Amino acid sequence: MSGKVLIQVKDLEKHFDGGGIHALDGVSAQIRQGEVVVVIGPSGSGKSTFLRCLNLLERPTAGTITFDGVDITGRDVDIDLHRQKMGMVFQHFNLFPHMTILENMTLAPIKLLHKSREEAEKKALALLERVGLQDRAAAYPSQLSGGQKQRIAIVRALCMEPEVMLFDEPTSALDPEMVGEVLEVMRDLAHEGMTMVVVTHEMGFAREVGSRVIFMADGVIVEEGAPAALFDAPKSDRLKQFLAKVL
Repeated sequence: MSGKVLIQVKDLEKHFDGGGIHALDGVSAQIRQGEVVVVIGPSGSGKSTFLRCLNLLERPTAGTITFDGVDITGRDVDIDLHRQKMGMVFQHFNLFPHMTILENMTLAPIKLLHKSREEAEKKALALLERVGLQDRAAAYPSQLSGGQKQRIAIVRALCMEPEVMLFDEPTSALDPEMVGEVLEVMRDLAHEGMTMVVVTHEMGFAREVGSRVIFMADGVIVEEGAPAALFDAPKSDRLKQFLAKVL
């Protein structure tokens, strides 16, 4: 990848339980502009903790994270300003239930980017059309299927025009038949050059869409590389064991 390094992670540690649990144990990684980095691994390997540290939803115990040339783990950094450039999509959608879909999508651009309501709504409606949900703008989250809610969560993040999108197991809470429609939106984003870090159990997506795959276990990066190399010729026994169970 020739893109500039957008996120640089060095010696990242995250401890819980007063230091009794090392969720991350000296993780170093970099994400370049335009890359789709897919993070895989068994439950409890530190995948989601790693992702949530990238925008400081989890505060690292040690180590540094540099985003766009700024050490965001520094004391005097306005992390809210940097979070505006990082779209985040969670397992459980996190839509405001008392707001319509259009209101959910325009709230942050109006409040944080100081866009006019007209400008924010125009952008939101264009994004809804892109994911085939333009007719649901006046609906409430409770009136949507899980797959529709997750597609809304993705385009809501895109309303903020982020530089990178972080996905924390975006399909794990969905019924199997709804997974495909969400992955399709993510594929389109990848093809358009969006920088993405995706924690997922969808190995087909990792192989097909990922430009690089990171395999984590026990709080460390065990192996990383191009999808074909990782899936077809794993080097570590731990990755071989994992793939034997999930493929």
